[in-house]
This record gives sequence, structure tokens and C-alpha cells, in this order.
Amino acid sequence: MTNTAPHTAPNATPNPTPGTIENSAPAEGTTAPAPEESAAAGARTRAVIEEYLRRVADPAAGPEEIAAVYAEQVDWQIAPNPAVPWIRPRATRADVVGHWVELAAHTVADEGGAQIDALVIEGAEAVLTGHLHGTVRATGKQFRSPFALRLTVQDGEIVRHHIYEDSLAIAAACTPDGPAAGA
Repeated sequence: MTNTAPHTAPNATPNPTPGTIENSAPAEGTTAPAPEESAAAGARTRAVIEEYLRRVADPAAGPEEIAAVYAEQVDWQIAPNPAVPWIRPRATRADVVGHWVELAAHTVADEGGAQIDALVIEGAEAVLTGHLHGTVRATGKQFRSPFALRLTVQDGEIVRHHIYEDSLAIAAACTPDGPAAGA
């Protein structure tokens, strides 16, 4: 099965030199981690995110293999859109498997992907930005959208997946053309 994820998909092109940033001041009531702790956490986060991207871009990786980098309970947020079967919040690793199954069922293999423009990591947090595209199987319509994806890694697994994308453009691609105006 080819993964045609609009989030970070086949043909994903990670920026090979994304940066790690540090807060200039800790949040009120907290202390900043030692620089070596923050660097170590960032390295662990980077390793998980790079493995996630590798699995998503691998045409041989199935939904279960991709979902295996997620915790059993996950905070997966996206603005739901009833016109797009795969766009909705998820709560478990099994739900993540369902996302990839639904995405593959509703999009054309080898006609989708994502370009990653930036990857920024700070401790357990990662933010990816880029552009995604795909073709909806039922309508043959293509979609394109910029995206931002916030991932949080804890104990070597992704526990947060918040995606911000142009779901209206994707919904338009999922909507069949109606009769011509006035017909």
C-alpha cells in the first residue's frame, strides 16, 4: 500500500538542516532545563520525528507501522469536516491506524505527498511546516494546502498531533460537482 498522506506523505522532503530553538526565558513558576537536558530531549524528539517521517514516506509501510510511533492515547486535533472522511480528531493509536486506512481509501496512490519546508524542535515539541497535495479518488479532483503540524513526543512516542491545514480546499476536492447553475 502506498501512503498518500496529506500531512507528511510519500514524497515528503524534510529540510536537512532544520534548527532547534531555545526559549529566552522559562515560563513563570518554572525553571529552565539545563542546556544539556534540553539538547538531549531535542535529540530524542528529532529521532522520533525522523522515524515517523521515514515511515510515512515509505510506500511499503502500512497504517499499523506508521501508528506504532504514537502512544496508545493521543491528542490528535484537526478541525473536523464532514465532507472529508479522514479529517477529524483522533484519540487512540487504533484511531491513528484508521486515519491512514481512510486516507488511502479516499485518495489516489502516488498522486499525493508533502514538502516539508521547516522542522523546528524544542525539547519534546516539534513543528513542521510545508505544503501538501493529493487527489481525491471519488471525484478525481486535486487539492493543495499549506500546513503546520505540531507534534509532542513523550517516552519515545508521539502523544500530540495538531494539524492546521486548508480543510476547505480539501473538502472542495471531496465534493462532487453539482448540476450546472440554471440546469
